[in-house]
Amino acid sequence: MSVTTFNPQKIQKDFPILQRKIHSDKRLVYLDNAATSQKPRAVIAAISNYYEQHNANVHRGVHQLGDESTKLFHESRHTIAEFFGAEPTEFIAVRNTTEAINQIAYTWGEKHVAAGDTILTTEMEHHSNIVPWQELAKRKGVRLEFANVNDEGKIDLQNLAQQLAAKKITLLAVTHISNTLGTRNPVEKIVELVRKTSPSTKILIDGAQAAPHIPVDFHKLNVDFYVVSAHKMLGPMGIGGLFVRQKILETLPPFLFGGGMINEVTKEKTTYAEDLEERFTAGTPDVAGLVGWAAACEYLRTIGMEKLAEYDYDLVAYVLEKLHEFPQIKIVGPLSANDRIGSVAFIYDGVHAHDVGQILDSEGVAVRSGHHCTMPLHTKFHWQATVRVSFQLYNTREDIDAFVNALRKVEKIFHV
Repeated sequence: MSVTTFNPQKIQKDFPILQRKIHSDKRLVYLDNAATSQKPRAVIAAISNYYEQHNANVHRGVHQLGDESTKLFHESRHTIAEFFGAEPTEFIAVRNTTEAINQIAYTWGEKHVAAGDTILTTEMEHHSNIVPWQELAKRKGVRLEFANVNDEGKIDLQNLAQQLAAKKITLLAVTHISNTLGTRNPVEKIVELVRKTSPSTKILIDGAQAAPHIPVDFHKLNVDFYVVSAHKMLGPMGIGGLFVRQKILETLPPFLFGGGMINEVTKEKTTYAEDLEERFTAGTPDVAGLVGWAAACEYLRTIGMEKLAEYDYDLVAYVLEKLHEFPQIKIVGPLSANDRIGSVAFIYDGVHAHDVGQILDSEGVAVRSGHHCTMPLHTKFHWQATVRVSFQLYNTREDIDAFVNALRKVEKIFHV
C-alpha cells in the first residue's frame, strides 16, 4: 500500500506530549494507543477555548454565553454524528464505550429481552461487552453464549452461523476490532449473515478500537447499535458515543432522569422531551468534552481515515516482520497484516509480560502488558499475560525500531 502522502513526522509536531523526555533523557515512544491516544494541539486548544471564552450551561439561559455554549453543544454533536455517518438524533453522548453498552442493557435489554432468550457474543470480547450481558442474563433469566475464536484469532463464522440458526438470538454483540488480537472482524459479512439467518436479531458493534483507525459509517454498516470512546481517537477522556438506529431509539425509555430531559413535571407525574437529543441528555452535558471530540473528528477528517488505515497497515506489517526476528516471541492473533489493524500483541517466552513492559519503559517505550480486559480469551488459550504494542497516526517505523532495540535489552537481561 502507498503511504507516500502521509507525513507522521509532521503530524508528531501537533502532539505536545511527544516532545517530552522519559526517565530524564529517553525519547517518548508511545505505543499504548489502544488504551488511550495522545491529543493534538487542536483538541487541547478547542477545550481550553471553550472554558476560556464560552463556558456556560446549555439551553435554558438567556444570556450570550449560554447561547454560545448551546450553539457549540449542538454543532459538536452534529460534527461527531456526521463523522460516523449517523444523524444527530441517533447519537447519545455518554462517558465511554462501557457506559454505552450498559445503557443498551438497561434500556433496550430490560424492555426487549425475556426469559428463554439468548444473547450471543464472542470469546474475543473486552469485558465491557461481556459483563453487562452477564448481569442482564442474571436479571432476566436469559442465556449468554459465545461464538468461538479459532487458533488464528478469528471468529469461527461457521460456528456463528450454526448458533444463529439453532436458537432465537435476541442480540449479537461483537467487537469491530479486537483490542487484544488486533483482529479486524468481517463485520459486513457478519451483518449479512445475521440479516439472512436471523432477521429479528439486533446487532451491537463495539467500535472502540475501530473508530481510531478505519472509516466507520453507521448507516452503511446496517447495525442497530454502535459504541465508541473519544479518548482512543485523539479526543478527551470521559466522553463517548452510543449510536442507535432511530426507529429503535424512539421506542426506548430514558436511562437517566432529571433536568434537561423533561417536558413537564408535576407532583404526580413527569412527561419527557419529544426531542431525542434532549430526552437522553439528563443534567449538565459535557460540552467541553463534545467540543474537544468534535475537534478530534475534524483533525482526523482532514488527514483522511482511508489514508490512516493504509498507514496503519504499513506499521502493523513492519512490526510483524520485526518480531519474527525473535524466536522466543509468539505473536497472538492473525499473522498477516491483512487480517488485523491497530495493534500487535505477543508472548515473550520465559519472561513475564509485566517484566517486558517495565524494561521497555526504561528505554522510553510505552506499551501495555496484562490481560487487556480480555480474561476469557487469555484463559481459552492459556495465556497468563501478553504484551501489546498499538499505533496511532503519529507513530513511525523509527518508533518500531526503538521498540525492537528495547526488546534486545530484554534478551540481555534474561538471557533468552
